[in-house]
Amino acid sequence: MEGKQYVVGIDVGGQTSKIGVVDARGNVLAQKIIRSDIYGDDADAFLEALSVAVNECVKDAGKEGEIRGIGVGAPNGNYYTGEVSYAPNLAWAAKKAVKFSEILSSKTGIPVSLTNDANAAAVGEMTYGSARGMKNFIMITLGTGVGSGIVIDGKVVYGHDGFAGELGHTTVVPYNGRVCGCGRMGCLEAYCSAIGVARTAREWLEHSTEPSVLRDVDNITSKDVYDAAKEGDKVALAIFEYTGKLLGTKFCDFIAFSAPEAIVLFGGLARSKEFLYEPMLRAMNENVLKIWKDKVQIVFSSLKESDAAILGASALAWEL
Repeated sequence: MEGKQYVVGIDVGGQTSKIGVVDARGNVLAQKIIRSDIYGDDADAFLEALSVAVNECVKDAGKEGEIRGIGVGAPNGNYYTGEVSYAPNLAWAAKKAVKFSEILSSKTGIPVSLTNDANAAAVGEMTYGSARGMKNFIMITLGTGVGSGIVIDGKVVYGHDGFAGELGHTTVVPYNGRVCGCGRMGCLEAYCSAIGVARTAREWLEHSTEPSVLRDVDNITSKDVYDAAKEGDKVALAIFEYTGKLLGTKFCDFIAFSAPEAIVLFGGLARSKEFLYEPMLRAMNENVLKIWKDKVQIVFSSLKESDAAILGASALAWEL
């Protein structure tokens, strides 16, 4: 791949996948978005659509024949094996391991490197964003699910099997908790993802008579809760207070593990920071060991929503 000065970064999400052509300075030259959630359990159909989108994006950037490699961040993406395995929020990989890198490479003719989507976002943030200069931090992605990327001494932690950093599937409600998409009960993801926030709203409205603008909304989403909170809706504000408290309390466990300089938040739900930040910080500092009290920052991604994961994923491709 010597002499080729451009790479492709791909962020595979539960609902959409974002593709970007990136140069050596981290400029995203062209982008494309496709759906991830319309292919059922047909992984090959999704990968075919993804390969077409990659080729179109490269053409839009005018860089045909100049792509060094493709880097991909995906839920349950394994850096070691190149597989996406048993990812609850991806129907086409929910019940099996998909040879993602091998298939995409064969369809595009370009070498592919894969990692967990939150790991990719962490690399992007460390290189270009809020975590620049940090050697120890934890990236938490608040989207369809709750992902995490753990960086220690400037290196992403993969563990012995490539799956280290599933902090979204640690338990936050230990008894009689919600069933998570992964099949376990009481996971952080079941409460503090975008889907979890919407679920909290529906449950609370069902079990109370408190007035709320959310009662007039069909199929409540986390954005509906956010919009209601901006209007001062008491139920919506209480939902964010509850969600922030759960996150902050769990951050204490994460801090005890790796003593990070910061927790960096990224993803669609992180845009609700004006309602999440105070309860998160308060719960974290009320519950953390005294040796870390007021020492760990909670910061939000400074990159455009799609760029952190695209840039992080693209960084993998420079090694190909």
